[in-house]
Amino acid sequence: MIRSYSSGELSRESFRPHILVLPRLRTSVNFYSQMLNSRGFRFHLEFKLYCHSKTLFLPARSSWSNVKKKRYGGVLPSILRSLDSDKNLDKTLASVCENLSPKEQTVVLKEQSNCERLIHVFEFFKSLKDYVPNVIHYNIVLRALGRAQKWDKLRLCWIEMAKNGVLPTNNTYGMLVDVYGKAGMVKEALLWIKHMRLRGLYPDEVTMNTVVRVLKDAGDFDRADRFYKDWCIGRVDLNDIELDSMIVLDNGSGSAISFKQFLSTELFRTGGRSPVSGTSGSPDTESSVRKPRLTSTYNTLIDLYGKAGRLKDAADVFAEMLKSGVAMDTITFNTMIFTCGSHGHLLEAESLLAKMEERGIPPDTKTYNIFLSLYAGAGNIEAALEYYRKIRKVGLFPDIVTHRTVLHILCERNMVQEAETVIEEMEEFGIDIDEQSLPVIIKMYIAEGLLDRAKMLFEKFILDHELSSKTSAAIIDAYAERGLWSEAEAVFYGKRDSLRQNRSVLEYNVMVKAYGKAELYDKAYSLFKSMRNHGTWPDECTYNSLIQMFSGGDLVDHARDLLGEMRAAGLKPKCQTYSSLIACYARLGQLSDAVDVYQEMISAGVKPNEIVFGSLINGFAETGGVEEALQYFRMMEESGISANKIVLTSLIKAYTKVGCLEGAKRAYEKIKDLEGGPDIVASNSMLNLYADLGMVSEARCIFDNLKENGGADGFSFAAMMYLYKSMGMLDEAIDVADEMKQSGLLRDCSSYNKVMACYVTNGQLRGCGELLHEMINRKILPDMGTFNVLLTSLKKGGIPIEAVTQLESSYQEGKPYARQAVIITVFSLVGLHAYALKSCDAIIKAEIPLESFVYNAMIYAYGSSGQIDKALNIFMKMKDDGLEPDIITYINLVSCYGKAGMLEGVKRIYSQLKYGEIEPNESLFKAVMDAYKDANKPDLAELVNQEMKFAFEGPDFSESEVEGESGSEDIVLDP
Repeated sequence: MIRSYSSGELSRESFRPHILVLPRLRTSVNFYSQMLNSRGFRFHLEFKLYCHSKTLFLPARSSWSNVKKKRYGGVLPSILRSLDSDKNLDKTLASVCENLSPKEQTVVLKEQSNCERLIHVFEFFKSLKDYVPNVIHYNIVLRALGRAQKWDKLRLCWIEMAKNGVLPTNNTYGMLVDVYGKAGMVKEALLWIKHMRLRGLYPDEVTMNTVVRVLKDAGDFDRADRFYKDWCIGRVDLNDIELDSMIVLDNGSGSAISFKQFLSTELFRTGGRSPVSGTSGSPDTESSVRKPRLTSTYNTLIDLYGKAGRLKDAADVFAEMLKSGVAMDTITFNTMIFTCGSHGHLLEAESLLAKMEERGIPPDTKTYNIFLSLYAGAGNIEAALEYYRKIRKVGLFPDIVTHRTVLHILCERNMVQEAETVIEEMEEFGIDIDEQSLPVIIKMYIAEGLLDRAKMLFEKFILDHELSSKTSAAIIDAYAERGLWSEAEAVFYGKRDSLRQNRSVLEYNVMVKAYGKAELYDKAYSLFKSMRNHGTWPDECTYNSLIQMFSGGDLVDHARDLLGEMRAAGLKPKCQTYSSLIACYARLGQLSDAVDVYQEMISAGVKPNEIVFGSLINGFAETGGVEEALQYFRMMEESGISANKIVLTSLIKAYTKVGCLEGAKRAYEKIKDLEGGPDIVASNSMLNLYADLGMVSEARCIFDNLKENGGADGFSFAAMMYLYKSMGMLDEAIDVADEMKQSGLLRDCSSYNKVMACYVTNGQLRGCGELLHEMINRKILPDMGTFNVLLTSLKKGGIPIEAVTQLESSYQEGKPYARQAVIITVFSLVGLHAYALKSCDAIIKAEIPLESFVYNAMIYAYGSSGQIDKALNIFMKMKDDGLEPDIITYINLVSCYGKAGMLEGVKRIYSQLKYGEIEPNESLFKAVMDAYKDANKPDLAELVNQEMKFAFEGPDFSESEVEGESGSEDIVLDP
């Protein structure tokens, strides 16, 4: 009566490892002595089986063989065929079943596969005049009702049985224990044994074995062991069972009865008043020492001790079985193989398989399934597949467990080709994929991007099979996890079978999840609103998912409305649901609403966790609400929740907002006392505070510690650069910038901006230009912060203020090619001419109308690179396009003339400036002076200088003042 292994059992997590002793067997059993080591008892790893007495291995009825349906003689075959085929059951019974013997009636009852038909046939037999009620017929009916979980009808049948004077036997009680145990009602099953003892019956070996198996399957290993050992000494004591703890039985019709009521009803008193047969068990029988004699009992005990991790006890049972001459069967070896293998002793399991075959006990499909799962669990996929192939080699056939197990093994590892080979083999033998395997295969296809195959498999399956809601939900969830909402939607809205038109709430919930993953909040909400119209009511999971989804998407009004609707429906939101809504309000700065939800949570009796408190503390910290943050911190500690790093870091943030160094230091010290110490977020928060306060040595200490532990990130470096710059320690700032660059932490626009700003502040403009080029090459698009740094670098580099102002206004207005013009000017300024000219060539090739500022930038680029002819050609193209030169054009032109020694050009522009044709401009005067100097005419440059002083009749505008002005435009970094 050993229970067959399911795939779930074969993959059960291993128990605490022990070493299993199997005895050496010749004509007697020799146990290996226990070896005591420093850690306790160990047993030798010996699994060699020797036996020259073949009587010890006489195979019992093996489970490996295909059990053929029993052949009946006489009229029974034709009667059974008639009952199966005729639709009018009453007519058939009346015509062929009126004159059957009690044994023939028993056969007819046993062969009814449907519970309702069985009851119908039984009622017909009872209506016959000469029918004599007997316990065998009632046992068959009781078993069928128990398996169908029709508990109220079972109770009524039991009452009828007692009224008819039919006494229950060991078989009756054993059967009742079995059906109740398999229904998960273990305590109720044991009550039948208690009732049995009250009636004076003592459990026989079959009943005892059933009780042990039920307790084993329920995981109550100690009680199972105790019951077996008590039985062996003639004692069965179940006084520890509490009647008040029994579950309520529902008969499906709205009435219910507890087992306490059940025991006190007339049915038990009726049964108890019946005389006890002398063969049922006597005190003499009970007091004698018993030993099991059935193979199935030993199989159950081996499985019990194996699952309990008591491997020595399992070996002792195996040895006792041999010693007592009890025949082993396939189940015995299967159980021992699984026990060894599941505890890591695969070589011993292989040895058992060899001995099994030597002794004439053939392995069955289940044997190979066990090895298949064991090797898969050990990660040896090749060995697992070899056992799959062996099944057909030895003349057996894979069963549903085999195919399910091998497909799960292959699909979980995304072994597409191998899985499809197995599926093809199944199709060759006319075997369909079972429903449990379908989601696993589809998940594999999704993981490998084979969406067409997944779709094809699904559509093929539903043509011939009805899909359960559980399987449908699993498939939808597989798509949802990958963000494939449209594919999930196709499954959700796909074909409905005739018996299941309505979608289950589980299917709705995973479809909501699919929409949420894709941030399709409108679709999720619309689906939710349509549920009731289709006969499905949302449950707690539906509301919790939607509220958390909307909170995560900052759709706080929707989330709040759903929370109210959920509570109005009598459903209880989880703490996680409240915390997501509170976090959303805190993130949006709506702290009063966050507090309202918190108060609502407390009123509902939901205990807040560290996430709730952390969200409130962090929300108030962000807005500088130190008192409120501290208030919730104290409330958190009073509720028994220890502060974690996130909460303490939020406190540091709050103290930073108000510049409270001592409070921040106290929080930081608490973090140091936590496991792992301060993390990068806490350290950066403290580093930022020290940088704001100008505390160099303290900041440097944290920064160095972060670097030593490999935890310094871009924020850490930026904070130190900001600190050094603000303290005027430019060399140190540059060192940090270089270190940051070498550390590979320049990964985004923000980090580039901070390092480039540091270079500009220190006057290292070429370094800024090189970083700009690197940034562009890595396809990191410059943002507004980048252009602020670049414009500052132009001012620092001496570009005329008029040119910088023109570029800045063009950029701010979003004019075409404004960004390129700034970049071209920066590259030209720092001497990276090749990069500047490459951009110029690209603009020229575009052949589109340009504004003056673009032409000015290109004239400057070609002129500064020494390509004067191209610069002048750009100027001519500018005029051809109808654009008049402006001050910046003249500045760039006169610079080109000076570099080329074209004095006439310089004189012409100077003349226009001198006689008022060009509005007087200091930058242009300086450009003319520089041009004469470039042309080696210092005397003319001095004349222009005097003219400039005369023209402006005011103090000299020195270059230092321009630089001073540009310095005020420097970037202030906020780490």
